[in-house]
Amino acid sequence: MMVPWLKEHFSNTVCRNGCSRCNSQATAIMTSVTSHQLPSCSCPTHSRSLNRTIPHPCARSASGHLSYLNIWLILCLFPRTCVSSPSKPNFLLILADDLGIGDVGCYGNDTIRTPNIDGLAKEGVRLNQHIAAAAVCTPSRAAFLTGRYPIRSGMASSTQQQVLFWNGCSGGLPPNETTFARILQQQGYSTALVGKWHMGVNCKTRRDHCHHPLNHGFDYFYGMPFTLLNECQGTDDPELAKSLQDKYWLYTQMITLAVFTLVIGKLANFFPVKWKIIICLAICGLLHFLSWFSSYGFTKYWNCILMRNHDITEQPMNLNRTAFNILKEAVTFIKRNKHRPFLLFVSLLHVHTPLTTTEKFQGRSRHGLYGDNVEEMDWMVGRLLNVIDKESLKNTTLIYFASDHGGSLEARRRNSQLGGWNGIYKGGKGMGGWEGGIRVPGIFKWSGVLPAGTVIDEPTSLMDIFPTVVHLAGGAVPQDRVIDGRTLLPLLRGSVRHSGHEFMFHYCGVFLHAVRWHQKDSGTVWKAHYATPVFQPEASGACFRRGICPCFGDGVTHHDPPLLFNLSQDPSEANPLSADTEPLFDTVMRRIRKAVEEHHKTLTPVPQQLSPYNNIWKPWLQPCCGTFPFCWCHEENNKADSIV
Repeated sequence: MMVPWLKEHFSNTVCRNGCSRCNSQATAIMTSVTSHQLPSCSCPTHSRSLNRTIPHPCARSASGHLSYLNIWLILCLFPRTCVSSPSKPNFLLILADDLGIGDVGCYGNDTIRTPNIDGLAKEGVRLNQHIAAAAVCTPSRAAFLTGRYPIRSGMASSTQQQVLFWNGCSGGLPPNETTFARILQQQGYSTALVGKWHMGVNCKTRRDHCHHPLNHGFDYFYGMPFTLLNECQGTDDPELAKSLQDKYWLYTQMITLAVFTLVIGKLANFFPVKWKIIICLAICGLLHFLSWFSSYGFTKYWNCILMRNHDITEQPMNLNRTAFNILKEAVTFIKRNKHRPFLLFVSLLHVHTPLTTTEKFQGRSRHGLYGDNVEEMDWMVGRLLNVIDKESLKNTTLIYFASDHGGSLEARRRNSQLGGWNGIYKGGKGMGGWEGGIRVPGIFKWSGVLPAGTVIDEPTSLMDIFPTVVHLAGGAVPQDRVIDGRTLLPLLRGSVRHSGHEFMFHYCGVFLHAVRWHQKDSGTVWKAHYATPVFQPEASGACFRRGICPCFGDGVTHHDPPLLFNLSQDPSEANPLSADTEPLFDTVMRRIRKAVEEHHKTLTPVPQQLSPYNNIWKPWLQPCCGTFPFCWCHEENNKADSIV
């Protein structure tokens, strides 16, 4: 029978790092110690084993027993020896915008300087096959937050408009979708989103905020509810549906020319046309002009705004201060919540066009304005890492860095490239299947928990962040819906060899363009393309004439049989296989075809958030800091430099 003082001593003892393996041994220790022998510490993270004979309590004082027990507990149970996961770690999730995998030094770039991101990879885990769920912003970010393919939440488009076009539209992340922020909020975390949202604001009224970050589990929001555009700066060609705007301008000019022609003909008695017809045509032309120019003509005011929680702070936003203000808000949040578990999602505006870069970084890189913007982004990442270190949060914070999708190949200003480089991978932003549009940087760091300098080639997904974060926070993944992400911690820690993904489905909007099969018994990664974009010009590798590649129609080539690549041997997708060149061609295609059938059975109809009706500008939904349509305001600029 356990002596009372010993039982009490053990019952009040826990591993302060939350090591369940250590805590589970307490019972065994309490029973075995009565036989005067301390058991070995069998926790796999412990390298020490202490077997020491303990004299019977009759021969030694209680204080002597306590000293022996304390030595054992210090060596086996306490934090300096027990390297295990804190019960509730902090999370710092950093997501770049439009960053190509080839733009970062640790992924092979030797001309753009990214020392802070490279250092993160050196001290953590780098994922070489980290895949976005979509090749454009809105659906990719929806999948990141929910752990689900965007087609499941209605955040995939069946039209040529692949992303949300307006702050004043009714589409957005549905309120019934569960984000990892909402679950962590329920677990007692302080949650914040600083930066870009781009997943909607309102549903039915200007102030219902049904799609707003605060309605999706974030306690605090500061940033853009939309995304950066050339229109926000006003110095380049329009970026929002440029071809559509050009078409509207053409129609407007044609109607105007027709009206003037009829008026002159009427006055000169050339045409026997009634004035009623001319007036009706003029009114129709005016209504047509107002219907599109009231939205597209004021994009800077409608879309380029900053919000703090539900309040608009800048409309239109001051781009010169935005980067510093976002960094200041992120740093302030970390300092304010350093004594409680927190989730901070820093959704950077870098490196999306128009590449707003502060004077300090202009002209510093060898790749023009784009390289300058990447280096400024790396500096911002460095400031965030510094505050984590200074606040002694390094060992209790899981840090993650990635991009929402690949770099944009079509972003140009005359002969200057304004988009990213996707390394050896084919394609880029907007191309749902090609690797360059969906393979992104993926880096984790958790000092004392994740092995430093690790490189993993297994297929992983941005959707994996959802179950990984939820499990580490002590939450439960929803059981009432399909979750496509897989928890990454066992893979990151090296306790398993393979990721949880056997198949990945690569969509362009609602259209399935490609499927990836990780054949785990052989380690081979196969990829079958059902549809690929038509490049313009043909050999350019991008859709320069369209501005972004379409998902369907005459801008897409369908393949039957599908194009098959062995990504393990041909990651650039340069040499498609056939039944003549690959003995396993038919076997692989049958297995992929079966997986697609099984995947389609898991899909259920949902409201389409990017439908034409949900994605048009509605004046009654437009966020406005004044009396609509007189919407302009500027918060007093804070001196962010001293904080960051």
